Amino acid sequence: MAELTLARLQEILEYDPETGVFRWKINMPPRGLVGAIAGTVAASGHRVIGINGERYLAHRLAWFYVNGKWPQRGLDHEDGQPDHNWIDNLREATQAQNCANSAPHFDSIAGLKGVSPKRKKWEARIMVRGRVFYLGVFDTPEEAHAVYSAAATSHNGEFARCR
Repeated sequence: MAELTLARLQEILEYDPETGVFRWKINMPPRGLVGAIAGTVAASGHRVIGINGERYLAHRLAWFYVNGKWPQRGLDHEDGQPDHNWIDNLREATQAQNCANSAPHFDSIAGLKGVSPKRKKWEARIMVRGRVFYLGVFDTPEEAHAVYSAAATSHNGEFARCR
């Protein structure tokens, strides 16, 4: 299969950099009708667009569409929402940076990132470069989270998501 070129992408899809929405410029049966929003949302929450039998992540297509080249690394959605593909919400990131910008795990008891219960108290931990670091045990989840937040900001900078 031939690699998707920028010219071909711009020929078949229109991209709105303010909304992040792709629309078909030409009919691409069976679902791609002129003016229709392109793609579907996968289980991961990312929008996927099928072009010539290949599946592309919409955020990567957006980067290619605007910058004229594929991202060198992964892409991070700054607001953490995988279907928010406006160009100002996308930034190149390593896998570690992308993980640093993730939300608390869905089964988090405290609902706070970096915090878990520990014998009627609350433990704070952070992962840096694939290693877990113990930050201490605290009386309240808020105290543990404050320590996690400071460590996350120190280690992850602009990619730190503390909420």
